[in-house]
Amino acid sequence: MTELPRIPLAGVIGHPIAHSRSPQLHGHWLARYGIKGHYVPMDVAPDDLPQALAMLPKLGFVGVNVTIPHKEAALKLAHVVTDRAALIGAANTLIFLKEGKIYADNTDGVGFMSNLHQLAPKWQATQGPAALFGAGGAARAIIAALIEAGIPEIRIANRTRLRAEVLQADFGARVVVYDWLRAGDMLQGAALVINATSLGMTGKPDLRLPLDQLEVGAVATDLVYTPLMTPFLIEAQSRGAHIVDGLGMLLHQGAPGFERWFGQRPQVDDATRSAVLGQ
Repeated sequence: MTELPRIPLAGVIGHPIAHSRSPQLHGHWLARYGIKGHYVPMDVAPDDLPQALAMLPKLGFVGVNVTIPHKEAALKLAHVVTDRAALIGAANTLIFLKEGKIYADNTDGVGFMSNLHQLAPKWQATQGPAALFGAGGAARAIIAALIEAGIPEIRIANRTRLRAEVLQADFGARVVVYDWLRAGDMLQGAALVINATSLGMTGKPDLRLPLDQLEVGAVATDLVYTPLMTPFLIEAQSRGAHIVDGLGMLLHQGAPGFERWFGQRPQVDDATRSAVLGQ
């Protein structure tokens, strides 16, 4: 009897996971390219993560995306780690290799930069400083990507200053820390302004910072994509900034994993955005 080829399985692991848009994204790509495969959301508690990652390859999974709160733990459980994942200290893309080994990567920085280049094509890293609100895992990925791209300075403010100072120590002299109460001062002369906090997300307080020093023509981007137009982006647009919403980062960071798991480099375009938004 001829053995049938195994249908590749992938998914996203988090806790909780019901909010994730990744199943819509990968489901759209699978249908678009006619690939026989599946991508499923999995709610895995932190204590169960090692057992889950050990079992999934045996069930036919070729890899998974990893989201909150598992990014740091997944990195520690991996056998092979990319340089950028090690620098960021977290993994969001896992590939299951032969003999049960786990390959870990972090594509958040790639997703962020690809989104900027697609929606703000005139922006260049060398144009001027970046102002960054937030100092979590996403901020680490963005700093690493911006430094690699040649940004001259990254100004960072976080409600807990110590976390920003840790980033400064890790990434060096191009990172300058500002007090949260003086965060508005970071905007003077900044060519790029980034909200990497959860403030402005549906159900969270707004990002309440003065934008009166925002430069006309600067690029303002928000990692939050629910809602798509956050209060921060709305005000930045009213002050003459070129705005970039956060959905594209999600779409672009998913592309490298999809290519490795299913053998097809997917396109990120208007149809992709519409599919993920349910339009």
